[in-house]
Amino acid sequence: MIGWMEAVVLGLLQGLTEFLPISSSAHIRVASAFFGWKDPGAAFTAVIQLGTEAAVLIYFRKDIWEITSTWTRSLWTPALRSHVAARMGWYVILGSIPIALLGLLLKDQIEGVFRDLRLVGTTLILFGLILWFADRTARNKLTLAKHLNVPHSVVYGFAQAAALIPGVSRSGGTITAGLLLDYRREEAARYSFLLAIPAVLASGLYELSEIGGAETPAWGPTILATVISFIVGYAAVAWFLRYISTHSFTGFVVYRLALGFLVILAVTLGWIPALG
Repeated sequence: MIGWMEAVVLGLLQGLTEFLPISSSAHIRVASAFFGWKDPGAAFTAVIQLGTEAAVLIYFRKDIWEITSTWTRSLWTPALRSHVAARMGWYVILGSIPIALLGLLLKDQIEGVFRDLRLVGTTLILFGLILWFADRTARNKLTLAKHLNVPHSVVYGFAQAAALIPGVSRSGGTITAGLLLDYRREEAARYSFLLAIPAVLASGLYELSEIGGAETPAWGPTILATVISFIVGYAAVAWFLRYISTHSFTGFVVYRLALGFLVILAVTLGWIPALG
């Protein structure tokens, strides 16, 4: 069971790390292990992500309204189908398919072996190095309005699906894909946040039935963690978008490598269990 203090700490971590390329699910998993708390599980993580996703919905409300309204009207108004907002709607739908299919196919692994801290530490390091390479080699020139297309949205989609493994990072994976495709940092991040909306909402709502059971987190702490993640997440997304407009991802890469090695060392020396 998750107590009130755990809910506060995990809610803060979720809000602070969801939009940064350092994996919020890894931080929740790692923090629980270091504090000696029971693994809160994939369901709790998915549900409190509804808080940070609510922050995205409010922060990008104008973009989201334009995309959804234009896409909807384009279904019966052919002239609107070439509009950038209508196309963006289709690209978000297409990019959401990989994580939806793999999330259902790998449900048992997501709730089991994927939460092994040895795997979490490894993915923190590996995908940190990939992010570093992408950031160093990206030409940082493409924009979503002019260059996003079907192949690119599929690549983004599979990059997002990799985040089913804690340690990859949903934003980190999709931003890395965007950089490798030569999109501007801000553009890659913006699409990453928009692409996450269907997946996070679907996952969180799907896992709601797992909350409040005899062996699962109670509703009270889960709601508290979700509210905290919303408040902190709103500030984090605003800061992050400003930061990457003038800074590289090097600081995040260094942090990922340090945390990944620490996790692997801690498991190897028996300080924390790999599972549980």
